[in-house]
Amino acid sequence: MTKQSSKKTSQASRSTSNKLLANNRLARHQYEIFETLETGIQLLGTEVKSIRSGKSNLRDGFCLIRNGEIQLHNVHISPHNHAGKYFNHDPLRIRKLLAHKKEIEKLKVSLEQKGLTLIPLTLYLKGSWIKLTIGLCKGRKLHDKRQEERRKQDIKDMRSALSRF
Repeated sequence: MTKQSSKKTSQASRSTSNKLLANNRLARHQYEIFETLETGIQLLGTEVKSIRSGKSNLRDGFCLIRNGEIQLHNVHISPHNHAGKYFNHDPLRIRKLLAHKKEIEKLKVSLEQKGLTLIPLTLYLKGSWIKLTIGLCKGRKLHDKRQEERRKQDIKDMRSALSRF
């Protein structure tokens, strides 16, 4: 009986241990997100240490599909402080994302449509693994951004009006 209860508590602690490490807030403003996908990311040891200490930036990142693999470009992960120059990593190197072939093929078909792109949205811990959420997005025009801001403001005003009654 005690083994089952300890198993349940360890599973519960693992599921609640999702910790946000980096967030691309600008992407939600600049792009309309149609679909998201959780992927793994192939990292070096010094990159893992830097990400866990919060030294990563997703703002200018994008993903490409090359040779049946999803590649992450232009995501800056700062070099680790306590490693020498020889053992450290290049901050802007191309990283491989880990996903199933069916998911990659589905994204590849979607990307062939005009104006769609893959953008990294969040980088987080899931248990002891570092995961990246990428989104299939289309860029917004200026009038679309204004319209979205108005819609959000209207919802906010409605909620505040309803809370007064």
